[in-house]
This record gives sequence, C-alpha cells and structure tokens, in this order.
Amino acid sequence: MELEAISGAATVALTSTIVFLLIAKTWNAIGRTMASTSNFSDRIMHESAQRFRDELDRLTSSQSTYLSGVLVFVMLFIAAYFLQAEHLFAGYPSWQLYLQLVFLMLVSGFAVYCLSRTVIARQQVKFLRDANIAIGHQLQQSSLDGARVFHDVETTAGMIDHVIIGQTGLYAINVVARRSFDRANARICENRIEFSNSKAGQSVVAINATTTRLQKTFRGLLGHKVRVRSVIALPGWDIEEQSCDDHLLVNERTIAMISGWKDNCDYLMNEDVAALQADLVARCARA
Repeated sequence: MELEAISGAATVALTSTIVFLLIAKTWNAIGRTMASTSNFSDRIMHESAQRFRDELDRLTSSQSTYLSGVLVFVMLFIAAYFLQAEHLFAGYPSWQLYLQLVFLMLVSGFAVYCLSRTVIARQQVKFLRDANIAIGHQLQQSSLDGARVFHDVETTAGMIDHVIIGQTGLYAINVVARRSFDRANARICENRIEFSNSKAGQSVVAINATTTRLQKTFRGLLGHKVRVRSVIALPGWDIEEQSCDDHLLVNERTIAMISGWKDNCDYLMNEDVAALQADLVARCARA
C-alpha cells in the first residue's frame, strides 16, 4: 500500500510538473520574442556587456522556472499522497511499481542536473557581465579626446567587447574575466597571458584574430591603412611590467593608460572618424 501511495503521488506530481514546465517554457519563449522588438531599436545602441546581460536574463528566467517546477512537484506530491492517489495503481504488481519509481527518479535526476547546470552557468555569466560593465563604465568616464566607445562589436572572427574610435587612434578592448581571490598579478608574454597564482595561462590568439579582422574591415571602409591597437583588460588583477608592444594589458584602475598609448601615425582625419563611427552606429544598434 505504501509503494502504491508513493507511486501514485509521484506520478500525479511529475505529470503536472512537466505540463507546468512546458507551459512556462513556452510563455518565456513568447515573452523573449515579443521583447526582442522594442521602440526606436534602430537608435538604441548596445550597452556595455549587452550580450551577457541578455544571456543572464535568459538564465535567470530558466532558473526561476526550474525552481518553480520543484516547488510545484513537492506541493502536488504532498497533496496527492494525502488524497490517496494510490488508487491509480491499485492491483498493479510490485515490479511495475518499482519500475515506475526508477523512471520517476531518472526524470527527477535529469531535472536536478538541468537546474544545477543553469545555476552554475548563471553565476559564470554574471561574473562576465560585471567584469565587462566595470571596464565599460571606466571607459565612459575616461578622457578620450572626444572619442566614442562602442560595445559588443561583432566581427567575422568573433566579438570585441569594446571599441574606441577617435582622432587619436583606434582601440579594440577585450576583457579577460578570470576570478582572482587574492589580487594576484598578471603579465603578457608573447601570445599568452600568464597569472602568478596559476600555471594555466590564457592564449590571446583569438584576440589577435578579432583585432586583425576589425583592422581589415576599417581599412576596406576607408580605403587606406589604419592601425587598431589591442588592449586587454583584466578586472581584479594587478598588472606586472610588460614588454609586449602588440597588446596593452590593463585593469579597471589603469584603463586610463589607453589615452597615452598612441603615435602620430595613428591620428585620423575628421571624415575618417565620422565614417568609422557611422559604420559602428549601424552595426551596434539593437535592431
């Protein structure tokens, strides 16, 4: 009788929970589709860490849906158990009831796995968002001689977190978000970032590719050679002295060093700056 009661209550609760999750997921998808088209979308630019903001919203919604599903399952299981849902399986052989319980446990385990993965992914995306916002806000507050800052600039080789366009030069800022609990040091050596508290460094090959691609795009747009300087930002890390001329390594406190990293050959004409800014305005619009 106890086995029948548990099987009946679990079946009712699980079936109702699955229906609830399907409805909730469908509603979330419809909501995201409706929210993707906003007023004046062709005039609204990407904010700092826009892609991480959007992903965090999606993961937050999924996490809330899964947690609500857990609550629905628990409440319905308790209600069905005390309302004697064992009548659903009255007269069934024990091996079928055990098989049903195994299936319910597998489904529950998969649901817990999905919830755990969503929670972990959300925490990581939240950290990436905060790191990018920290750098983006510092760029907005820095003195850049009338330059404009664009966020989440897409190239055929990948995404660049921030791009600065001004008369004194062009800069591609990529944020490397890595947790540092003791404010450790970082330095760049050739095509690799090395960290003082870890033997595992990080390659900058992908950053080289996106910067080179952006430079080629700008060259094709203007019809002459331009240089895009590569800046790598590591929020939360202290930067050691660097000997690499291909990249400037900074953190959220030293990001103002960008204004001093320039050369006379990097200066652009007013019409070149206007053309590049107009191009990124069109590419970085929310539409």
